[in-house]
Amino acid sequence: MSTAANAIIAPRRRPWLGFAIVTVVLWGIWGALSPLSAEHGFPDTLVYCVWALTMIPPALYILWRSGWALERSPHAIAYGLAIGLLGAGGQMLLFHTLTVGPAYFVFPIISLSPVVTIALSFLFLRERAGWCGALGIALALLALPMLDLSFGRGDGDGLGWFLQSLLIMLAWGVQAYFMRLANHTVRAESIFFYMMLGGLLLAPVALAMTDWTQPVNSGLDGPWMTDWTQPVNSGLDGPWMTAGIQLLNAIGALTLVHAFRHGKAIIVAPLTNAGAPLITAALSLVFASVVPGPLKMAGLALALVASLLLVLEPERETTDADPLP
Repeated sequence: MSTAANAIIAPRRRPWLGFAIVTVVLWGIWGALSPLSAEHGFPDTLVYCVWALTMIPPALYILWRSGWALERSPHAIAYGLAIGLLGAGGQMLLFHTLTVGPAYFVFPIISLSPVVTIALSFLFLRERAGWCGALGIALALLALPMLDLSFGRGDGDGLGWFLQSLLIMLAWGVQAYFMRLANHTVRAESIFFYMMLGGLLLAPVALAMTDWTQPVNSGLDGPWMTDWTQPVNSGLDGPWMTAGIQLLNAIGALTLVHAFRHGKAIIVAPLTNAGAPLITAALSLVFASVVPGPLKMAGLALALVASLLLVLEPERETTDADPLP
């Protein structure tokens, strides 16, 4: 086949793109629905426990599809557990950080985790992008802090929350880098299985952090009308609704592993981190009539352009360093 024909056909062989788009859609829907758990009296720490449990079905499914071929080598276990614990540990730390720091500073900081992934992949994996991809990466990194600006919890006393936010950003950035690195030598089924185990290992910590009574706002004025507490919601709109929502997150994590398997981390990380909020914002606008502020609208516009540029980044020839098939 001629070189010209190869140039035409090669860009179409991009399996990472399909997995990345599925991740963006699932995480976008998950982002729009996830506040429902807290609104129905189900605390974040228990949401984590439910999420850890929802990782089990997709992990077992892909193992079944592969003939239960779970790799048991030390480096496969180490990679998978490291990826799982970095992600789960960052989430655990986030619960505490939001109680001591302002969310409108915390989220923009941790949203820059792709910077860590891109830097590590550039330096150690020698990943490169053309001008289209490079511009998309730059716009995505510029858009991410704007997309995550939110006002609310925390007084922001001291700088402990700032250091914790940096640790979360570092943990999630390194997690994505390890996800790409592990895919060179470990199959996706094994990576995800050990990721699931890593998440489950921290579930007891989340349980220990749980406040089993939730505040209820009376909604009435007057000094005699104080708020009260009620037990954690254990009904259908508590853990069961949460399980349905978190299953979207779990399946999105699985497709993200496959996206990193076939695609460059410097492309996949900013695309998924910038693309998912677009879906969330669109759903919030349609179903909840939530209109983003001017700064977030600018971030959404930048994220849209960045996503298009990253999708249009031409595929390059594979090398011997590419991951397992």
